[in-house]
Amino acid sequence: MFLTISTTGTPENPATDLGFLLHKHPEKAQRFSTSHGTAHVLYPEAGVERCTAALLLEVDPVALVRRGKGKERGGPADPTLAQYVNDRPYAASSLLAVALGSVFSSAVKGQCAARPELPGRARPLRVEVPALPARGGAALIARLFEPLGWTVTARPVALDERFPEWGESRYVSLVLEGELRLADALRHLYVLLPVLDDAKHYWVAPDEVEKLLRSGEGWLEDHPEQRLITSRYLSRRWSLTRDALERLALARLAEADDSRAEELDNAVDEKDDTEERPQPLAVRRREAVVAALRASGAARVLDLGCGQGQLVGALLQDTRFTEIVGVDVSVRALKEAARRLRLDRMTERQSARVTLLQGSLAYTDRRLAGYDAAVLSEVVEHLDLSRLPALEYAVFGAARPGTVVVTTPNAEYNIRWETLPAGHVRHADHRFEWTREEFRAWADRVAGRHGYAVEFTPVGADDPEVGPPTQMAVFRRNDTGNAPQGTDGERGTDETAKEEETA
Repeated sequence: MFLTISTTGTPENPATDLGFLLHKHPEKAQRFSTSHGTAHVLYPEAGVERCTAALLLEVDPVALVRRGKGKERGGPADPTLAQYVNDRPYAASSLLAVALGSVFSSAVKGQCAARPELPGRARPLRVEVPALPARGGAALIARLFEPLGWTVTARPVALDERFPEWGESRYVSLVLEGELRLADALRHLYVLLPVLDDAKHYWVAPDEVEKLLRSGEGWLEDHPEQRLITSRYLSRRWSLTRDALERLALARLAEADDSRAEELDNAVDEKDDTEERPQPLAVRRREAVVAALRASGAARVLDLGCGQGQLVGALLQDTRFTEIVGVDVSVRALKEAARRLRLDRMTERQSARVTLLQGSLAYTDRRLAGYDAAVLSEVVEHLDLSRLPALEYAVFGAARPGTVVVTTPNAEYNIRWETLPAGHVRHADHRFEWTREEFRAWADRVAGRHGYAVEFTPVGADDPEVGPPTQMAVFRRNDTGNAPQGTDGERGTDETAKEEETA
């Protein structure tokens, strides 16, 4: 297997900076052992104006079969000669992707200790893969790479050039050109090479979801072929694919939801420039949540779906909250929250009060048990209704905080947003938006099932006809005993989640 990465430069920004980014010196040919062969890194050319790094992976087909115990690609044992005589030594696949991530691990992470300013810069890049299996052909390659900023040239390889009537093979010779950061380019290749091959040389376990989300961070959330990429990367294991898609959906709009609410709120408020402008809805919502937490007497608080940490920051300003834990499915959102909160600049005493955790609210999590209160602010509407019972059990049945504060949009109020088309939800990623009656029915059912009492509070101007823009429910646990068992369906959801986590 063979892959080259080229770049161009000037005397001020020499192309040989590629060596710093890859952490491989252009004057050296290096080799690295992998579980299925040997990877070589060399530079066919290295000058100020142009530099090319090549990755050559020598695969041992016999070692591949022996290490996989006859289960290459996750399928049954193959007793035929095909397990030894195949395209694996020659065609780019998950083997090359794994080698790429291992040999260039620092570059994939965007790290360069010698020249820390380099990873953040976009460079003109040219990636060539002479032989790439493409189940879907050149058209699929374009659909996968062009939305990421690449110009794609994919030339189909004939089955046999001597016999053109035989047609084309499933292989292409691929050239990608674009101006991108090298770390982004490597992550694109790491994910999409096995997607195009539509196979992996190892068994796909639940930890592959984390690898996909980590490598897809910053681009997979909005990719038009997100579902296809996720399904193929995870070898069409539906439970893993569903988990990944839900987490991507929550991550995509962790930041956009609040900004959209403020945009709509401002559109209503800008009626008279001479009047004092009221606070944005997002600010009023946070104030209402903090007031409810203060009234509950909570000291240890969970912010579930914390996004970029706005509520965490508001809670930190009140010393009565001694421990604040922000939980979000998006690693990117948590990194931004840490930056906004300036965790690295906090005093030791202040930083001891706050913790940021990555986790999905669709599964039970032992780390979330034992807290005084939990907040689900503008979260529930991002889940499919079929997955909502899993969140209900994870929060109210398993974690069981003393108080739970839930806020969500009031669908009835949407007619007051002049910039919102009739019949539309406030954000494209909202799976639903409840009326006041629907929200009360849901909250009453959850409270009764899990041993809570619930009260409702309007947030924002309470319109006499359509109610407030945001509706809030405050759940208070009736007792300190064990959680009610609930229905068989709920227990099944929890058990399934545990099976998927440990599969």
